[in-house]
Amino acid sequence: MRNVLADLCLESAASTALVLRLARGFDESANSVEQAKFTRIATAVAKYWITKRAVAVVAESLECIGGNGYVEESPLPRLYRDVPLNSLWEGAGNVQCLDVLRAMHKEPDSISIFFTEIRAAMGVHHQFDRFVTRLETELRDTSQAETRARRLVEGLALALQGALLLQHAPAVVAEAFCTARLGDDHRHSFGTLPGGTDFEAIIERARPQVG
Repeated sequence: MRNVLADLCLESAASTALVLRLARGFDESANSVEQAKFTRIATAVAKYWITKRAVAVVAESLECIGGNGYVEESPLPRLYRDVPLNSLWEGAGNVQCLDVLRAMHKEPDSISIFFTEIRAAMGVHHQFDRFVTRLETELRDTSQAETRARRLVEGLALALQGALLLQHAPAVVAEAFCTARLGDDHRHSFGTLPGGTDFEAIIERARPQVG
């Protein structure tokens, strides 16, 4: 269970970091063309990825609580019903991914600005570096871009989340995220972090502070 909780905490930390970076980008867009172009792509990337991951996070959270999380006395049943609506309100997944491709085509320098943000974190974690290098290679291949749109946008989201955590989160969080999400041994379900992960430190960072 510690593994599952720590994995959920990583997802929360990565999504929070991404949204806060977007907020900063919006604040600075009025006076910065670069920030405006960054947020043009990053907004669609974030909408796509966070709304997708939210469904899995809520389902796993409900499972952690068990039957008590299923009955209506808990807020989780409502979250479980409502969370898929995010991808409809914010635009279906394919719409968001095509929006990213459209921005890259109309303003090619926008993706360069996006990667400037990501490259700022290189040289710290080898799995992150390898993931980013591979992603850049994939993006240079423009064949069947629409077919590969979801794969590419997922990669952009993970790379940006990894970069933000490497720059702003405690090392234990950034290390666990890059290893679990960007490494070659990536698993798809929550609770599959490597055995040497400091679960307690990751959970403690996310624990609400009272008083």
